[in-house]
Amino acid sequence: MAPVDGGTPVHAEIDDAAVQLRVLHRSEGLDHLRFRDGHGFRLTACPERPSRRRRPATSGGPPRTARSGLMLHLVRHADAGSRGAWVGDDFERPLDDHGSMQAEAIAVTLAGRPVRRILSSPYVRCVATVAPLGQILGLPVEASDELAEGSYAEALELLGSLAAAEGDSVLCSHGDVIPGVLWVLARHGLEIGDRGRCKKGSIWELEVVDGRIVAATYRHPRTFGAA
Repeated sequence: MAPVDGGTPVHAEIDDAAVQLRVLHRSEGLDHLRFRDGHGFRLTACPERPSRRRRPATSGGPPRTARSGLMLHLVRHADAGSRGAWVGDDFERPLDDHGSMQAEAIAVTLAGRPVRRILSSPYVRCVATVAPLGQILGLPVEASDELAEGSYAEALELLGSLAAAEGDSVLCSHGDVIPGVLWVLARHGLEIGDRGRCKKGSIWELEVVDGRIVAATYRHPRTFGAA
């Protein structure tokens, strides 16, 4: 089966169910995927699902520390009222009072990690969610279009580059992007039992060892005082 026009957006190496992302080039959408030559997956016209061994993921609680890897912290923006009730450009919708409290709790939770970069969707509610963490750590919040609504293919590309970096990264995004990223990782070898969960103010911890995403842990806001 020939690749769909646009080529191969993501390459994944499956090594004992660990997923490594290496972007070759971008394409439109990630709905039709299959394995090729036993080494990765490509966009094709046939959504076949590969057979694979799985590594169980954990659910809730603090990130695991048994491995000497780094973490990619996927944060869904905190509460920001109702989209329907907001008058004006949704891009500018701010956090509400509860969301501001959640942002402070997120900052306290992640401040002890070796975070090197904080990236965020440019939407105001996302930037505001991780701004307190940036203030504590003395790091800028980098606005990234790759984390904006509707950009989960681009978010995968960003994850691929950060998985090879030194130190943790915090990425704040939206309720469509984060589940989309998790869906792709789960489809291609990573066991993520709670991938449908993405409450506002929650954190998904992706553990990376040797450039590979090897585990995912969902942290509900109530587990760190942000419910």
